Amino acid sequence: MNSDMASMLIDDVKDRMSKVVVHTRADFGHIRTGRAAPALVEKLPVEYFGATVPLQQLAGFSVPEARMLVISPYDKTSMGAIEKAIRISDLGLNPSNDGNAIRLSFPPLTSERRKEFVKVVKNMAEDGRISVRGLRRSGRQELEAFEKDGELSEDELARAQKELDKLTQAAEAEIDVALGHKEQELLED
Repeated sequence: MNSDMASMLIDDVKDRMSKVVVHTRADFGHIRTGRAAPALVEKLPVEYFGATVPLQQLAGFSVPEARMLVISPYDKTSMGAIEKAIRISDLGLNPSNDGNAIRLSFPPLTSERRKEFVKVVKNMAEDGRISVRGLRRSGRQELEAFEKDGELSEDELARAQKELDKLTQAAEAEIDVALGHKEQELLED
């Protein structure tokens, strides 16, 4: 083993860190901002012909207005199951069925509810940062094992650890930027 193995390890950690950032951003998308967004309901589990499937496999979505989401089922027989899934979800929305589509009207958020959502988003961001740091820790342990086995010199170990620290800082910064955007989006009227 040599520095090539260390760089392969660093590339693997970098890839996994970027996936954590993408996952954290996706989690932010599931937090309601008072605006209609398909991301709020597309992963909603719907009981359909004895199987649980995500809503996005059963319907198309459109946003005709800022606070209105229209769900158009591909199969009209699934409308009842979709309505039921929306009602039992924790979204607090009341679906309106016109026979062809289901309309969801998003009421404006109260300031207290907005502040609660900001706390939830901050916790999601912290979970993302913790995952990134865990990846750094496991990467460091592998690098130290390489050095202990004599497969990596002390200088190569130090360089690789600095690279891991840079990757960690960059991933945390990306999460912080996404958090800032989501907070701003939640707090604006």
